[in-house]
Amino acid sequence: MKNLSRLKPGVPKRLLLFIAAALWTFAGSMLMFKGYKMLDTTTRLLALKLLVALAGGILFYLKLFSKLSMKHTLRILKMKESYPCAFSFFNFRSYLVMIFMISMGITLRTTGWIPLPYLAFLYLMMSVPLLLSSLRFYYTGFYYGRFIVTSDGGNV
Repeated sequence: MKNLSRLKPGVPKRLLLFIAAALWTFAGSMLMFKGYKMLDTTTRLLALKLLVALAGGILFYLKLFSKLSMKHTLRILKMKESYPCAFSFFNFRSYLVMIFMISMGITLRTTGWIPLPYLAFLYLMMSVPLLLSSLRFYYTGFYYGRFIVTSDGGNV
């Protein structure tokens, strides 16, 4: 068992925050790119549809992703190990949710169950909370030394 621990890709917590930020940025950027590619740019009211997608994405961030990214950030800061595994930016449950979301996105895109204009709108809307959440990881990583995690889970 001791020999197996040498194989663990341990990284400093600060780097783990940047790995999480990069993953969330990649996912948000990919959704934005794919959503834009599927978007019919000749459609009427394009600017209004983009504003609604942005507003919906911000609302989704405020209601769900803000709390989710805070939970993961605090979990990383509270880790007892100085060099946790490079893949521990998510817990097991979050990996399952991520796999499910990616699978659903691929399924919806390839089967045509949802017409592309609507799917493009959903992709664009979901890119916003992912990109906004990545900012929390970047911020915490840049100002890592300023965060002191208290025993009740808060930070000072």
